[in-house]
Amino acid sequence: MMRAWALLLCLLCFPALAQGVPLTTSSEKTAAQLIEAHVLRGHVRFLSHDLLEGRGPGTRGDALAQTYIASQFEVLGLKPAGSDGTYLQSFELVGLNGHPETLAFSTPSGRAELKFHEEFIAVAGVQDSEVRLQESELVFVGYGIVAPEYGWDDFKGMDLRGKTLLILNSDPEDDPNLFAGRTRLRYGRWDYKYEQAAKVGAAGAIILHTTPSAGYPWQVVQTSWTGEQFELPATSGSSLQVKAWTTEEATRRVVQLGGQNLDTLRAAAQKREFRPVPLGVKVSTQFQNQVRRRPTANVLGLLPGSDPRLSREVVLYTAHHDHLGMRDNAKPGEDAIYNGALDNASGVAAMLAVARAFQALPQPPRRSILFAAVAAEEQGLLGSQYLAEHLPMPPGRIAANINIDGANIHGRTRDVTVIGLGKSSLDALITGLAKAQGRVVKADPLSDRGFFYRSDQFAFAKRGVPAAYFGSGMDFIGKPEGWGKQQRELYEVRRYHQPSDELTPEWELSGAVEDVRLFFLLGAHVARTPEMPRWNKGDEFELPRQEALKAVQEQEARGAK
Repeated sequence: MMRAWALLLCLLCFPALAQGVPLTTSSEKTAAQLIEAHVLRGHVRFLSHDLLEGRGPGTRGDALAQTYIASQFEVLGLKPAGSDGTYLQSFELVGLNGHPETLAFSTPSGRAELKFHEEFIAVAGVQDSEVRLQESELVFVGYGIVAPEYGWDDFKGMDLRGKTLLILNSDPEDDPNLFAGRTRLRYGRWDYKYEQAAKVGAAGAIILHTTPSAGYPWQVVQTSWTGEQFELPATSGSSLQVKAWTTEEATRRVVQLGGQNLDTLRAAAQKREFRPVPLGVKVSTQFQNQVRRRPTANVLGLLPGSDPRLSREVVLYTAHHDHLGMRDNAKPGEDAIYNGALDNASGVAAMLAVARAFQALPQPPRRSILFAAVAAEEQGLLGSQYLAEHLPMPPGRIAANINIDGANIHGRTRDVTVIGLGKSSLDALITGLAKAQGRVVKADPLSDRGFFYRSDQFAFAKRGVPAAYFGSGMDFIGKPEGWGKQQRELYEVRRYHQPSDELTPEWELSGAVEDVRLFFLLGAHVARTPEMPRWNKGDEFELPRQEALKAVQEQEARGAK
């Protein structure tokens, strides 16, 4: 009886097994062995080389990275899936370069000017040559969230046109029944907050930075939000002149200028009944903004499927090929190149290794496989956004997205970290594949940082595509407890978005090899299984998936008439 219950549980966890579809095949296991450390290292070595000058969007290094990836796709025999019969899906970015030296706050009784870089970072919110805030009223709007499903509206219908909004980072976490408690949702993302500010007609938006709420130190804001910033070309005018970040200490001074207490305001923002608070402070700044259009491209390669019907559907692999380029303010002798070896030359290397394994199969899988090295991720997921808006097929024909952003460079682990664990039926497949490797699946230990909404799978998830996204395991074989956490923290302090993110002899890629083999086997299983993966019932992306599948069904019905 116990064995019968165990079999039933297995079938419930793995629907494909109930259909007689094995988790892996012998040919897939053989092909997976081609994913080796030297293959990963070789790709990383080129893509993170100084000659590519940090792969900044629209630069020579960006074009070199695209050419390298396209040539690798061609070597592997993948079909061009970009524009005009090429591997490149070309598009334009709008580069914005300019910032104010000061951000001035005034009341009838006093004035405060914040120092750029040290106390605030600001960029243009409009694609115009001149940016101006002229005594715009500062209003505290809590977290700046409108979430009808939680009965939450931080704006309460207040007229905020022309105002500058002061916004808390992250989302409320005091109540575990609201916004998933400490697990951050998309409402906690900085881009969501700026979008909401623009929707209500604000003239400026300032996000209060703290390391816990952002998930990274002020240094990351300094490096990521200075120099040329990129956007997709605007389709309509925006009132949002300035997008800014301020430090906690500087924000506290500004709030005090208006006779308010920052801690009291934060406490009030934790409750549904919160209403925007005019602070009695005026905000002013003005600066010139260099605006130019620069070309970039996603690189797309297709392995056509072997099944006449299922080949119309795809498994989508993504990894971003860009990084931050070069520092403008480097002193003589200082390293000015953001090589981006881990972030994300390693992810592109992993995707190329997966493509090589697929090509080694005796015949292509039933579904097609689309490999996409996307651009401008560091600028706000712009390449994946463009691809999601210009897909070669409807989103309802994408079975799953497997996104690779970073690799494990410290050795083998006993665990596999799944970011967004509990969201889709892919969890069961990943659990089975990890078990076959002698490993266990664990949820992201830093779920409060919202990593699921900070990489390229988010663009496709919003359109209903079930997505798998991984972090490195944390339980390292042969290392003491807590060592993995320590390495992660050291990376964030010493290498993340810094010129020191380079390939070094210390990289130990045995763990990366194990991870990438799992990524391959996961995609291979999805590519030959009749049933499509699905979001779990009640998930935020379940409805978009239903709508995407319905659109495909209606399209097929029209074609049959």
